[in-house]
Amino acid sequence: MKKGLQRLAIGLVMLMVILIAGFVVWAETPLPAGTAALAALESDSVVQIIDHGDYIAFEPTAQRSTTAFLFYPGGHVDFRAYSPILRRIAEQGYLVVLIQVRLNLAFFDTEAGAPVLQDFPEVKTWVTGGHSLGGVASAYFASNHPEIKGIVFWASYPADDRLKDTDIKVLSIYGTEDGGLDDGAKIEQYKAFEPVDSQFVVIQGGNHSQFGDYGPQPGDNPATISPESQWQQTVDATVRFLASFAP
Repeated sequence: MKKGLQRLAIGLVMLMVILIAGFVVWAETPLPAGTAALAALESDSVVQIIDHGDYIAFEPTAQRSTTAFLFYPGGHVDFRAYSPILRRIAEQGYLVVLIQVRLNLAFFDTEAGAPVLQDFPEVKTWVTGGHSLGGVASAYFASNHPEIKGIVFWASYPADDRLKDTDIKVLSIYGTEDGGLDDGAKIEQYKAFEPVDSQFVVIQGGNHSQFGDYGPQPGDNPATISPESQWQQTVDATVRFLASFAP
């Protein structure tokens, strides 16, 4: 009996090791960044791209706003995939910081943005946000950092009501063809967790995966607009929101 229990225990430990190893391998092989995303990471006369290791900064070369945007990537996606939209936001004069998270899952690394707040003391107003799981993580981050004055959800929502009765500003952007959000049904479901004055922008024909450049995502619906159209509409709405924080 004793030997049987020992074998069972060893078997369970081995199974746990295999499961953990399998999860790590899966997490470390995210959906890859596409060619447009990689091209957006090249500096030019308008935006300087600086890789700090744990994050990438998109820094406008001309005079820039004192409001900055701190972005959490979606789950199981190469964080660089969001470069096409984030670069366009930086081109409008805003510092944009794209965070790299452990295991490519922002929910397990919600405080990844904390060092960024210290690295850019010239920023007067921080707005955070993210795509999908990254948006959920950004809401947790904002709840722990009062210096965060706004949140931008791209195809995302808060997981609880900790921000509902605060004065934080919220913008939610999503597409009508988003399979990850049940075509917007989840946005409606989680509105109860957001401040009553939250803003919502619907992209007609947009889907879940076209908020980045990483190809089709399992469970998503086909978009009826081009990625470039969805990117630009997202940029326009996000920049308007950032501009609302101007002193």
